[in-house]
Amino acid sequence: MRKKPNLIPRMERCAGVLIREPEEQRGRWRTLMPQAEELRLELGCGKGRFTAETAASNPQALFIAVERVPDAMVIAMERVCAMGLKNVFFVDGDASDLSSYFTPGEVDLIYINFCDPWPSNRHAKRRLTHPDFLMRYRQVLPEGGTIQFKTDNRDLFEWSLFQFPRSGYILSEVTRDLHAGGICGVMTDYEEKFHRLGTPINRCVAAVGPIQADGEGTAPQDLEHE
Repeated sequence: MRKKPNLIPRMERCAGVLIREPEEQRGRWRTLMPQAEELRLELGCGKGRFTAETAASNPQALFIAVERVPDAMVIAMERVCAMGLKNVFFVDGDASDLSSYFTPGEVDLIYINFCDPWPSNRHAKRRLTHPDFLMRYRQVLPEGGTIQFKTDNRDLFEWSLFQFPRSGYILSEVTRDLHAGGICGVMTDYEEKFHRLGTPINRCVAAVGPIQADGEGTAPQDLEHE
């Protein structure tokens, strides 16, 4: 990501949607929007097209977007401010710190869209669908809380389909070509680019379920193969 000119003043102009001390909001996020029916968390919002359009379509939900690249996040912040959205806030942070930002069960839904696949085996633990991360998400999601995962990387997707059950998640809505029948849901900028190139988009939903006594989660059932 290229460094953005005037990054600091651009971020300051959007200061109203930036949470500078997310740890201080732990357990208090809904004070930002008392009427919120749910709290949704996006990991790695990038330039924020998905963030802004999804939030605009779901005004009853409070959206918290976590992004560790300020040069991308400032574009997302500007999108949200330009649209006048009041249900989106941003955190310059990392997915590994979620339990410092949120109390158990405080987050209803997590979006993971087109994360870095980290293809080398030695970097597997950096993948946002690695069991280490999946267990961290369980610390902030309630029983039945969900993760919506999208990626254009087939290898990462197939690998992830094994990791979710291992960490006690129940899989559903598994597809290997999300837009085969027409555009389905809000796209990210990255997603639209690769869809136009003919790259299939993979998606699944994973719900927090019980972890078995042997440490394994419930095995996936009735997966859709396309």
